[in-house]
Amino acid sequence: MVKFIVGVIIGILLVPASFYLYVRSGHAPVATSAPPMPFEQFFAKTALHATLRREAPKTRTTAGSPGELLAGVQVYRHNCGMCHGLPGKPMSGVAKGEFPPPPQLFEPDHMVTDDPVGVTYWKVKHGIRLTGMPGFHASLTDEQIWNVSLLMANANKLPPDVSAALQAPFGPPPAPHPPAAPAAKPAHRRK
Repeated sequence: MVKFIVGVIIGILLVPASFYLYVRSGHAPVATSAPPMPFEQFFAKTALHATLRREAPKTRTTAGSPGELLAGVQVYRHNCGMCHGLPGKPMSGVAKGEFPPPPQLFEPDHMVTDDPVGVTYWKVKHGIRLTGMPGFHASLTDEQIWNVSLLMANANKLPPDVSAALQAPFGPPPAPHPPAAPAAKPAHRRK
């Protein structure tokens, strides 16, 4: 019985020690052009889906008004399009160099129109580790994140004006917050 317990302990210690040696040896793939590490996709996807089930908002169910969708277009074009593509445009050089390749969200096989909008909102706000997907919580307002999430939820049925806005020439990026009004200066009295 003692030999069995010692064998189990050695077996339990052998797995993390082997993984440590594998990583330290320089053989673990770290380049974006390298294949994934053993179990990398399993762990990343399993953890992501569990987190989304627990944390993704479930309360925003609007279908997306034309104003929300147009606001989402501006956010998407200036923050997302470089990696996730624009309708009818080829994948950018940046996207071609990422691992895993980012989904081209206006291609039918990559659309997230069947995802709850809260799931897309969570991904945009928090980002996704091990994918290159940044979190925009510090650079976009919640309203901007909801607008771009609604755009993605409706990507397969956009009104013509929204589709046209996606194809428009680039302009300056949208401001994250409306400009604050200057504070009034206090009146000075003479004595």
